[in-house]
Amino acid sequence: MPFVSIRISGSATKDQKAGIVADVTQSLVQRLGKNPAAVQIVIEEVSTENYGAGGQLLVDRDAPKTLTQEDAHAEPSR
Repeated sequence: MPFVSIRISGSATKDQKAGIVADVTQSLVQRLGKNPAAVQIVIEEVSTENYGAGGQLLVDRDAPKTLTQEDAHAEPSR
């Protein structure tokens, strides 16, 4: 009985998760000959506040950058 655990950062809609479950199940059926009724899949959504990469939380890395006082006076890049 295949058990698949999938972790994603952030969140996904119910429809997106249903599509992932259908796609992964179909792949195991086609490639390994597994019974679709035996395939178990868990999708875990990890908050970007609880996930870090490259020494930084994803929530901070993906946040829009705000202009500082120094940036406002800097020469525009060309």
